[in-house]
Amino acid sequence: MTPDDWVYAILLIISVPFGHLLRQYDTVRQKQIFSSGIGALMAAFVCGFSLIHSFITALVNSLIVVVISPRYCHMVSFVWCFGYLVFFRTTHYFGLPKVPAHSNAVQLLLTLKMVGLAFEIHDTAENKKQPPSEQDKTKELVAKYQNINPSFVDMMLYAYCYIGLLTGPYFKYRTYYDMLHQKQSSNIPTVESTINRLKSLPLFGISYMVLSHYMTVEYAATDEFYEHSFLYRLFYMVPMFVILRMRLYSAWVLSECVCMTAGLGAYPVASSPRCGQGPKDLQALEDVEKLDPASVEYDFETIHNIDANGCEFTPTVREGMRFWNMTVQYWLATYIYRRVPVKALRTFLTMSVSAFWHGIYPGYYLSFLTVPPILLAEGVMADGFRKDATPRGQKIFDWVSWIFKMRAFEYMCMGFLLLSLEDTVRYWRSIYFIGHLIIVMFLVIGVSKKKESNSQKGKEKES
Repeated sequence: MTPDDWVYAILLIISVPFGHLLRQYDTVRQKQIFSSGIGALMAAFVCGFSLIHSFITALVNSLIVVVISPRYCHMVSFVWCFGYLVFFRTTHYFGLPKVPAHSNAVQLLLTLKMVGLAFEIHDTAENKKQPPSEQDKTKELVAKYQNINPSFVDMMLYAYCYIGLLTGPYFKYRTYYDMLHQKQSSNIPTVESTINRLKSLPLFGISYMVLSHYMTVEYAATDEFYEHSFLYRLFYMVPMFVILRMRLYSAWVLSECVCMTAGLGAYPVASSPRCGQGPKDLQALEDVEKLDPASVEYDFETIHNIDANGCEFTPTVREGMRFWNMTVQYWLATYIYRRVPVKALRTFLTMSVSAFWHGIYPGYYLSFLTVPPILLAEGVMADGFRKDATPRGQKIFDWVSWIFKMRAFEYMCMGFLLLSLEDTVRYWRSIYFIGHLIIVMFLVIGVSKKKESNSQKGKEKES
């Protein structure tokens, strides 16, 4: 483990019991001051002078939301927060100190929260503009359980809440608001949920510490590495992706536990909570309020950020991505993908925003922009071979698809880890850009098979 990893791990572990202290306070303002006070101290410790960047981002964004019309505030907020990321990552070109890695983590999560806040304000205003109709009850439920109306102080306190400060998960302002206003918090099984979630941590943590001790991505950037055989270079990306997964799984499991002890994201199971979104069935959420509080079952699906089984065992890249950093996936889907008016550009623009959010290193763009052609190749192969296959044939297809899914993630992982254009291209070239060649091969085979199947179906209809 690197020194940075130890800092993340220690701060996350320390943060877990803070939730029980938070829930001892009676008033909303007390809870806000406690959670944001801890968050500000934590941010100051890891960021030092660079804390000023997150403060400026939150301050200006809160002013944008207060001053600018809700009709446009979300767009201005997006431009401001993502524009500031450019300056934040290039401060050394302006004679300012280069920001440390921990400060970058704080800035990334803050950017999502501030832009998401502006979108929530915009959506609240749009909900209020809808004319009366037969669905007035639905409108009332949305106003009661989804709309927000934070003050300037509320927004600043939300920005520095210690929960999710360094490693996520992303959570909406409404989720934060609901945590502060919980009336039956004593009935939420925070301890049991935390213990259950921690059961997988030893496997992830120990695997990461052991593997990262013997194998590093830095070695893949040395001349010595390229003296090894083709097969060595090809399969080196396998343990690299395992190490990355174990590292992130560990951090995200701990970060979910930080949420659980505070009761953040706890909603009645009957309300069908969704990751990032919160309750989907608002009528059920209202009905639960009439029941005996002791009989209500809760879950933490709203802050569920990683599903390791989904990541590991789903057969396609598209499905695997849905279970990886799930709350950020929600943010990208809700505030980027679904808002792009041209459907053909949605995936490309969403991946571009994701790459830019992660950083300005070329490796991010090379990796993320490889996703759209992979998804296209998966689609044409499924249409050509899986769609009309027998159940046994579909199982075989899924197994083969899973094998190539894992290789695709490993291939893209190297760009994500090597970061620079030179190192990423050098590695991919050393294995003959095999990932890209397979994508092209699958596109050609899939399209040809689909045309053949369509032609055969046409002949059958004619006969």
